[in-house]
Amino acid sequence: MNFFRRARAWAVSAPGKCLWWGFCCALALPPLHLLPVLLFAVPAFLRHLGAAKNWRAAAWRGWLFAWGFQVAGLYWITEPMIAQWWLYWWLVPTGEPALAAVIALLFYVPGAVAAYWARPGFARVLVFAGAYTAAEMARQNMVEDFIWNAWGTDWAIPGPVGTVMIQLANVVGVYGLTLLTVLLAASPLFGRRGVLAAALGLAAWVCFGCWHLTLPTRPPGVKLALVQPDFPVPGLYDRASLLARWRQLEAMSAAGLRAGANAIVWPEGAVPYTLGDPAGDAELRAALAQVTGNTPVIAGAIRVAGPNDYRNSIVAIDGPGPFVGVYDKWQLVPFGEFMPRWVPLMITPKELGEGFTPGPGPATLHIPGLPPVGPFICYESVYSGQLVDERDRPAWLVNVTDDSWFGNSAGPRQHFADVRLRAVEEGLPIARAANSGISGMIDAFGKVDSRLELGRQAVLVVDLPGNLPPGIYARLGLWVPFMLAMAAMVSGFLMSILSLHKLQDVKHGMSL
Repeated sequence: MNFFRRARAWAVSAPGKCLWWGFCCALALPPLHLLPVLLFAVPAFLRHLGAAKNWRAAAWRGWLFAWGFQVAGLYWITEPMIAQWWLYWWLVPTGEPALAAVIALLFYVPGAVAAYWARPGFARVLVFAGAYTAAEMARQNMVEDFIWNAWGTDWAIPGPVGTVMIQLANVVGVYGLTLLTVLLAASPLFGRRGVLAAALGLAAWVCFGCWHLTLPTRPPGVKLALVQPDFPVPGLYDRASLLARWRQLEAMSAAGLRAGANAIVWPEGAVPYTLGDPAGDAELRAALAQVTGNTPVIAGAIRVAGPNDYRNSIVAIDGPGPFVGVYDKWQLVPFGEFMPRWVPLMITPKELGEGFTPGPGPATLHIPGLPPVGPFICYESVYSGQLVDERDRPAWLVNVTDDSWFGNSAGPRQHFADVRLRAVEEGLPIARAANSGISGMIDAFGKVDSRLELGRQAVLVVDLPGNLPPGIYARLGLWVPFMLAMAAMVSGFLMSILSLHKLQDVKHGMSL
């Protein structure tokens, strides 16, 4: 009983409330998009942060807030462990909380301490917003980290409202949306004036979104067949099962061709055989050509590039001849496709040795009969500003993925929201083929023209929309939100320093 009384007392203490407010912030993420929660959570946290006795207490409260948010927002990464519980049962209760703890400590505690040192009021809000945005960007640009849960994705609400609100990503990117989200969420701290300023800011935001949606595009006249086979995971790998998967892909591709498709897209890892043997590859191409002829097939496959050199790849096939394009995934999933060097154990499948080999980086494939296309695979969709080869800019993007490992959870829906934002940032349409969903055609404005929901086995035949000229974010990339974050933090600290000087001048005058 004494333990429960202490636990209850801690839960209603300032540190305990910081933890609960962090949990609440995850409700604003896809698929719930309960953004009004932030209007309560962010001001409450900043009040508790400012009331800390010293910077150590502020760091503790900042860690609890960030850990609560990450634990609630990343719960779905336990799904693959549950799918193979006989191997990873020990990670189910410990893996995700431990990962969230490391993320919170390394990236969000420094920002909380910086905000604590800033002057209370707008200066503290500016420092916190800039530091939080910088933390999200640091996670993307530091090696071997797990990137997810950017607050900017909160605005990728399904339907017209979300489409309007995410247009600003064409200028500032998802991290710029994060900065604005924090500023708006903190507005209740300033009473009526703060709420009025937030309302005016939102109105300007909406006006920009409505205007941006009027920009013209020109469709290239291409029809795509997006294949969603819904293969089970983990699947069986005996010869009969692999052959059945191949036959299913052939049949679904043929259905797409009958519906008028000019190209076919298979999801990540769809090819049921490992590529790398020239003779075996030629046999597969010949078998596929009997069904698809010279129609291009863009397929996810596992490729062997050399001894102990395994690649998660996209291959483009347009008949029995050699591949007309190959792309190797370069942003690999930590713990799933490779093991970070600082982790003293091995979780990736032993068949991969030390894991997949990363490819050289973004690329553009020139496939006969199609506009130039920029491919990316699964987890790479969260790498804002790093998907496109700007030296050879594509006319559209293709994303292949297998989110079936994450079940019917928030994970696939958050992933789809990320892809919508990448379309807006780059001004390029994205064709997405997912093994079990969500597949769909997303235009250059992030609007979903058509989609296949989770758990469906179907072929979606869609028209490829047109693209937009490169916008500010497509041209300058991560420099835009980085400069905004730095400007917010510097402004907040300058306001704090000037306020301190004024206070010292007042005290000096009183002493005279």
